[in-house]
Amino acid sequence: MSEVYDYPLLVKQLLHSTLQNRAAEEIIYPGVMRYSYRDWYARLQRAANAYAALGLGPGSVIAVMDWDSHRYFESFFAVPMMGAVLHTVNVRLSPDQIVYTINHAEDDAILVHRDFLPLLAQVRDRITRPVKLILLQDAPGDLPEGFDGEYEALLAAASDQYAFPDFDERTRATLFYTTGTTGNPKGVTFTHRQIVLHTLAGASGGLMRRRDVYMPITPLFHVHAWGMPYIATLFGVRQVYPGRYEPARLLRLVDEHRVTFTHCVPTILSMLLAAPEVDEVDLTGWRVIIGGSALPEGLAAAAAARGVDVMSGYGMSETCPLLTTSDTAAMEAGATIGQRTATGIAAPMVELRVVDGEMRDMPPGRTSPGEVVVRAPWLTMGYLKDAEKTADLWRGGYLHTGDVGYLDADGTLHITDRIKDVIKSGGEWISSLDLENIASVVPGVAEVAAIGLPDPKWGERPCLVVALTPGARIETVEAGLRAAVEEAIRGGHLSKWAAPDRVEVVDALPKTSVGKLDKKEMRARLSGPRKAAG
Repeated sequence: MSEVYDYPLLVKQLLHSTLQNRAAEEIIYPGVMRYSYRDWYARLQRAANAYAALGLGPGSVIAVMDWDSHRYFESFFAVPMMGAVLHTVNVRLSPDQIVYTINHAEDDAILVHRDFLPLLAQVRDRITRPVKLILLQDAPGDLPEGFDGEYEALLAAASDQYAFPDFDERTRATLFYTTGTTGNPKGVTFTHRQIVLHTLAGASGGLMRRRDVYMPITPLFHVHAWGMPYIATLFGVRQVYPGRYEPARLLRLVDEHRVTFTHCVPTILSMLLAAPEVDEVDLTGWRVIIGGSALPEGLAAAAAARGVDVMSGYGMSETCPLLTTSDTAAMEAGATIGQRTATGIAAPMVELRVVDGEMRDMPPGRTSPGEVVVRAPWLTMGYLKDAEKTADLWRGGYLHTGDVGYLDADGTLHITDRIKDVIKSGGEWISSLDLENIASVVPGVAEVAAIGLPDPKWGERPCLVVALTPGARIETVEAGLRAAVEEAIRGGHLSKWAAPDRVEVVDALPKTSVGKLDKKEMRARLSGPRKAAG
């Protein structure tokens, strides 16, 4: 019999070189846990034994409701490596949505941080399956009624010897839910093979380096924190998990641990740069990938002024998520703001097209936008238990992103809008991202969104929704916005038809559960008759 090992692409295979060459490097959950990769791996084995003692094993679905902690990071590995499925619960969803995801996923166990017990209490009597409940906590406390154990106590009682098995690399490893404009959240799944290939592609792009100190500022429940914890583990870098997202705490951790690499959505970076504590820390050389939504030029310039090496990344929940990033060679050579905010170049193995409604390729250039469609070996194969939405996602044999964009002659992708957000006025398409970029550099603008509002004559007309920086005067900012738009029109960068009819100043722009601007909510709030001032 042949003894050839047919190497399966399993999550456990990401650990070999790290445990051999970087085992002494540290993983840190500040104030609670600081330990080596060697000790971390022993805890993974203890966790697997603890789950097995509760009757959980291959095929079980184990959900997590936690802050971004070392425990969550352990779950990224221990759960799928034993053949179970990790369900990362979005704790920012409504209780109705959360219980829907728990029931739809058919969770067998839920790991719950003590802070989320009130949230669990709201949905517990509506969970349709018997589930094991495991308590997570940062400080000692009593075990709530009906719980099967406390995480640290279960690990302490378990053996640190567990043989993580081989199995089919197409076994489901993770599951999370993404919300759309209508209907229930959709279950997105990824296999071991897809996660490993995504990790290798991300590692090959030069975004992260072995000497980095990594800290995510993207929730771990959001597309595996963009898959970056897997890349960080493959490299064996020092990792810092920040817990709650509080601006002062995040800035202090970046400074204290000399964090060199992170990622977040634009609203989080804007929040950090606006925090009073930002003047107390040196952010020079901090590399930050911005994704989730477009990186506005104004925010990129503000980050660069602080010494932040900011760049763009692009993808979506269904793509694991990496599709493109800023050109790292250009970043190292001192990229312009325009290069930093461009959607970027395709990652290795990503087949990227811009097509019309008949799936015909559009020619390169800004005047030929179309929908971005993709293929890559790590894209989700479909939505859990939803054949109809899966067929729509993959129509024509390509995954449809729902984004409108164009390709430069050199293959750089530029996203100009979401199909659902593009402003359609008098038969013309107006790019909301163009308007936002122009407005974002106006002094006094903290955040801005461009949306289309109903118009009886033209169907829609553009509106700018603006949050101001502290001390900014509405009249001054509005005059600045009008001047910036007029200058863009005179320079040929914006059509006269795209000039917004309306500017709405708000205290804060509404956000989705993952920190993106919620344009659906803005349109709903502002679609009625405009209220008179005063």
